[in-house]
Amino acid sequence: MAKPRREFNIFTLSFLDCMFCGFGAVILLVMIVNQGMVKNRDEVRRDLSGEVNRMEVTLLDESRQLAMLRNTLAEVERERVEAEGLANRLIDEQQTVQESLANLNARTLAKRDDVEALQSDLKTLDEQRQRMAELARESEPGEGEQLRRVVGDGDRQYLTGMKVGGERILILLDASASMLDETIVNIVRRRNMSEARQRQSPKWQRALRTLDWIVSQIPKNSRFQIYLFNERSRPLIPDSGGTWLSSGDAARVNQALDQVRRVVPAKGTSLYHAFQTLGALTPRADNVFLITDGLPTQGKNKPSGSKVTAVQRYRYFDQAVGVLPGRLPVNIILFPIEGDPEAPSAFWKLARATAGSLMSPARDWP
Repeated sequence: MAKPRREFNIFTLSFLDCMFCGFGAVILLVMIVNQGMVKNRDEVRRDLSGEVNRMEVTLLDESRQLAMLRNTLAEVERERVEAEGLANRLIDEQQTVQESLANLNARTLAKRDDVEALQSDLKTLDEQRQRMAELARESEPGEGEQLRRVVGDGDRQYLTGMKVGGERILILLDASASMLDETIVNIVRRRNMSEARQRQSPKWQRALRTLDWIVSQIPKNSRFQIYLFNERSRPLIPDSGGTWLSSGDAARVNQALDQVRRVVPAKGTSLYHAFQTLGALTPRADNVFLITDGLPTQGKNKPSGSKVTAVQRYRYFDQAVGVLPGRLPVNIILFPIEGDPEAPSAFWKLARATAGSLMSPARDWP
């Protein structure tokens, strides 16, 4: 009996084994190739990461350098502004020095003429001294005719050329801090003392004795007023501003002299406001006595800085003289002060221009 014929099938086990082996080989090849690509990719990534890190470090360094350059630029700009300001200040100071030199040269020439004129005046006054002394003795009032009596020690004779006369006599007393002493160091020392010790300073006491002497010489038929001045001007008796006091009123006179003994010298000196007082009195004064120690340290307004130069003080003095009315004699009693060599010449010119007198009293006067 014949065997049945087997049916042929291409999808036999052997074929499937071959197919799977081929697929496995392909997969193995893909895995091998993929592993190489991953390795290359990781190496490229590491290289790129390192490059990025290097670029970040470089960028950080560049940022730091840029910040340093900006700070350096700001510092250079600040130094440039300071240099421009310093250059402007130096230019201003140079101009001020040049103006001061020009003024000093002009005043030096003027001083020579003033010295010659002063020597001539001194000779004339010396020739008249005896005649004036004789006339003074002949016309000396009795003890009961003087407003106050001031007696000194010893037999003294003073050549002052100062006449205490007139119908309306104004006395201007400098009550600034410089009246505490003759030197700058001692002025600063005394300003830090108690008010009682400041009032007892020798220079201020001399000024008060001078005021007392002037008041004692006022004729009984005259009227008078006393003003204190430093940065401002004010009447010695607060309720007497703008009015004249009667020299025959002994109680009022004594009140004024008692009041001044309670004053403490302080602050700066404005001669401008002192001379402006003349416009506040009606009728105006016909004789003025100025008790001071040097050129003013301010004018109409306070100076902007803390220091005042000699040129500025001379300008403040000229500004004050500009408000003086004409034909009014100004008699100056000038006390000494350190560091103000221009004061005697300036006040002497003022006294001469107004037909007044200038006196620098001795330490024991009056």
